[in-house]
Amino acid sequence: MFKEATLYSPVIKDDQGIVSVIFAKDHPGYHDPQYQKHRAGIAEAALRYVPGQPVPDIAYTEEEHATWRLVGAELAEKHQLHGCREFLEGKERLALPADRLPQLGEASAAIREATGFCFSPAAGLVEVRDFYGSLADRRFQATQYIRHFSMPRFSPEPDMIHEVVGHGSHLSNQRLADLYELFGKAVRRLRSKEAVGMVSSVFWFALEYGLVREDGKIKACGASLLSSCAELERFHQADIRPLDVASMVSQGYLVEQYQPVLFCADSFAHLEEFLSTFLVTVNDSNPLPAV
Repeated sequence: MFKEATLYSPVIKDDQGIVSVIFAKDHPGYHDPQYQKHRAGIAEAALRYVPGQPVPDIAYTEEEHATWRLVGAELAEKHQLHGCREFLEGKERLALPADRLPQLGEASAAIREATGFCFSPAAGLVEVRDFYGSLADRRFQATQYIRHFSMPRFSPEPDMIHEVVGHGSHLSNQRLADLYELFGKAVRRLRSKEAVGMVSSVFWFALEYGLVREDGKIKACGASLLSSCAELERFHQADIRPLDVASMVSQGYLVEQYQPVLFCADSFAHLEEFLSTFLVTVNDSNPLPAV
């Protein structure tokens, strides 16, 4: 798998205002100058974006549309086998095109109609407080690039497949969207880095990699799981544990490989209750409440 530094290719702007994306040597785009130039253009458009303005369209290449078609078809099959009911309902309502990469603004309009959430473009990794804080405004900051065509089944960083298929389907379901907003409101009122870090860990294990029991089976609920062809095939092999805030925080999470430990709710209603209780009671003086 990839080293953590590979996952979030930093975006820089030099003294002349030229925007570049810095790729690690093991990133699949490291030896592809055309991909690098294209990514830099996408990043520059995001850096110019002002919330409330129309999301800029991206001129995707035919290679990128082909990657979307390939991964989308494989994910669609796996979603029916492994996706939880709420995710599938959101995905159906979002109704992403199968034959081409959608524009982020196009997906945003569908999400807004469904739940009042929207997408806004991000050039790359967003600072933790900024990212979660925007959720309180029912705004999700998302990247607009797609993974390199040479490695379609795995992305070393969160791309359009992860953002739009994974989180977009979540945000098109009212119950899931309401949980995202609760995360944003919790971070908005917290001041300590420790408390915000705990909220981030719970988000990771609940909404990025969470599992729920449904009709006697364990189903994937997390956006990262549901946007990964490879990991959807093997999540049952992980050490699956019951929901527990202390365990989630102490476990820590890995961004560069499959998760060895996952957490499962008894039902989606149980997940809602668990997260709601945690997010309304977590505070700076006692960031690890009993749930």
